[in-house]
Amino acid sequence: MDILKTNNLKKYYGKGEMEVHALDGVNFSVAQGEFVAIVGTSGSGKSTLLHMLGGLDRPTSGSVIVDGEDIFSLKEEELTIFRRRKIGFVFQSYNLIPVVNVYENIVLPIKLDGETPDKEYVKGIIEILGLSEKIDRLPNTLSGGQQQRVAIARALATKPAIILADEPTGNLDSSTSQDVLSLLKVSCEKYKQTMVMITHNEEIAQLADRIIRIEDGKII
Repeated sequence: MDILKTNNLKKYYGKGEMEVHALDGVNFSVAQGEFVAIVGTSGSGKSTLLHMLGGLDRPTSGSVIVDGEDIFSLKEEELTIFRRRKIGFVFQSYNLIPVVNVYENIVLPIKLDGETPDKEYVKGIIEILGLSEKIDRLPNTLSGGQQQRVAIARALATKPAIILADEPTGNLDSSTSQDVLSLLKVSCEKYKQTMVMITHNEEIAQLADRIIRIEDGKII
């Protein structure tokens, strides 16, 4: 079963001679439980693609189907709720809340949705990611690798349909990058999560089940 599918996805900027085709008819699908790496050079369109897959930006034309829902048919408020419930994000910059501890950062999206965290499930994620001794710490007392693990735990905690990771190891050294990605892969496998990861790092991309290459806004 496909959990994610794009149909002739296009994103154009500017007009006339100044028109830039950031995405130019992208078609691909991701099966449930699959770990896919999207690889491309700077300016290839990979970050634009990730923003479209996550509903963070709207396309010029085409559609994105996540868990059976055409996300761009939703109104803005509906899309915000859908994102919070169905899509887990892991960014290069961690995006943690500095004034609350690790545990509160992890369960924040669940509480924003007015739900009660599944404590046993969240505890399991925290253990897999090696954060059990850190849950009462503030983010700024952690290393970069530890902060990224918190961001991964937060993405997993809502039990999303798909996790989107945008250069998740971009701020980490190579050794820490491998550790963090290995933990992300293990946790996704354990919880049968689907992940799409954007990266320019060929070595990191090799950890994925499948690699998709993008150049000049097209899948090659």
